[in-house]
Amino acid sequence: MTTRTFAQEIQSGLDVALASDPTVLVFGLGVPDPKGVFGTTSDLQEKYGDKRVFDMPTSENAMTGIAIGASLGGFKPVLTHQRLDFALLSMDQLVNNAAKWHFMYGGQRSVPITIRMILGRGWGQGPTHSQNLQSWFAHIPGLKVVMPAMASDAKELLLASIFDPNPVIFLEHRWLHNMQTETDAPATNNRAPLGKAKVLQTGDAITIVAMSYMTIEALHAINHLEKQGVACDLIDLRTVSPIDWPTIEKSVRKTGKLLVLDTGFKQLGIAGEIMAHITETCWADLSVAPARLTAPDFPESTSPALTKDYHVRAEHIVKQVGHMIGKDCSGDQLADQRASSMHDVPGAWFTGPF
Repeated sequence: MTTRTFAQEIQSGLDVALASDPTVLVFGLGVPDPKGVFGTTSDLQEKYGDKRVFDMPTSENAMTGIAIGASLGGFKPVLTHQRLDFALLSMDQLVNNAAKWHFMYGGQRSVPITIRMILGRGWGQGPTHSQNLQSWFAHIPGLKVVMPAMASDAKELLLASIFDPNPVIFLEHRWLHNMQTETDAPATNNRAPLGKAKVLQTGDAITIVAMSYMTIEALHAINHLEKQGVACDLIDLRTVSPIDWPTIEKSVRKTGKLLVLDTGFKQLGIAGEIMAHITETCWADLSVAPARLTAPDFPESTSPALTKDYHVRAEHIVKQVGHMIGKDCSGDQLADQRASSMHDVPGAWFTGPF
């Protein structure tokens, strides 16, 4: 068995892309830094040179425009933002240029760029450094939005994004980078199909749809529920634009119940879109109203005292599942386990926001 982390898989995907295609460029704030964006870009500049792997000025809008121009000139840029929040300065370039090019030129030209954005909480980053705004990007036709949860998927999804002919927003939750996958399968350079979800657990009690870090919380909850005789379908979306509707619909028709987990805000979010679609397509199959667990509709504070009850955790998922299936499913044990550790860091390895 070999163990690989999410960050190692991202680094390996970038390495493979750079080695296999001389038009691939990797740049962004901190890319050649000693910490290498959680280790995801470590050693790449030494291997491929500073003409293909390089830092950039603190000018996200300008550098996104340069990435778009480079892609139109035959390159495949991979632009990395240490935080999604920084990328908001480049929304004009992303929405009015990158996303529209293929449509405006009748499919004759495309913009093959990949924009990596780090998102999520940790270390008291507060309202302007921890936002989960995937619904912004997913709302725009012409942008694909990828949100891997498992280390085993990260490399294949990244390679698929880099070699997709159109722009892809690749969102990485910072709590995932040190997550590990144990496997006895040899490493491959395969590309996972974008827009295809993965069923991680099967059961007939309820369908749980999750994305990014919420998939990890869902796995903890499902393991706890199994001990109480409750088996759930767990669908890891992997891509939030496009969404794999057939996989979700098939599961809901089997279980009759839907719970959606989203790291973003409740109002007008991905979770709400999934609930709306399922009520339109599977109304007769539902035995209870669909439900969602999301961030509340107000910004995250920097204070630990104000954030300890802000985020959805496994015990909340267990309680909601119990409510929907009409069974007293206690999550107290999970809550007690969390109470013994800091809620704002994923583990001892996480020593700072970068």
